[in-house]
Amino acid sequence: MAQAPDFVSLNGPDNVGKTTHLVRLAGRWDGFQPLGAVHEHDPEPWARVAAGDYARWWFEISTTVELTEMLLAGHAKRASAHEAGRTGLLDRGLPMLLAVATATCAVKDGLTVGEAFNTVAGIAGSRATAPETSILLLPSLDAERSYAITSAREGRPWTGIYPAYQKTLHAVLLHQADHGAYTAVVDCEDRSLDDIHADVLGHVGLPRPTDGSPR
Repeated sequence: MAQAPDFVSLNGPDNVGKTTHLVRLAGRWDGFQPLGAVHEHDPEPWARVAAGDYARWWFEISTTVELTEMLLAGHAKRASAHEAGRTGLLDRGLPMLLAVATATCAVKDGLTVGEAFNTVAGIAGSRATAPETSILLLPSLDAERSYAITSAREGRPWTGIYPAYQKTLHAVLLHQADHGAYTAVVDCEDRSLDDIHADVLGHVGLPRPTDGSPR
């Protein structure tokens, strides 16, 4: 890979295939360093809030400042685990973390997507980050259709405030995509896993598989 970035992140809503594609990427090049999700690098605060009613803490008790700062702190600690000369693979990069905070803020505080986006952006400021190739995987370019696809893949109904959060998250991701927040956007609707992965490889800078070659 020529001029490999410090980080490659795969982003998108639940059940879009982030983990599957990260595992595939890690197996294609030994220069990748799987770094996982933010809570893996800053476990103490996440374990503390998860010990009680996690959903209530997330959607009722925590403030937008607290949640955003926890996400950013975990992201910074994850970045510090990066080994020189390798490309860190991130399960949700910085744009996605801001999307999560924005969707939560909108649902919890009754704000529009735009209002919540500005609120979170004001909290995050201009945090210094290393170069990140951020790829957004979208089940569909239509927010309602996108939500319908991923909720059906869950296998059981989402309950409580979670459906509203997920619907808002899909809208936030499309808002970000429209404003160029991601390096690349991959429309996954009606496409095979292999075809989607070929797109991911192309955006990362690795050769796309040819017919008959391992994907």
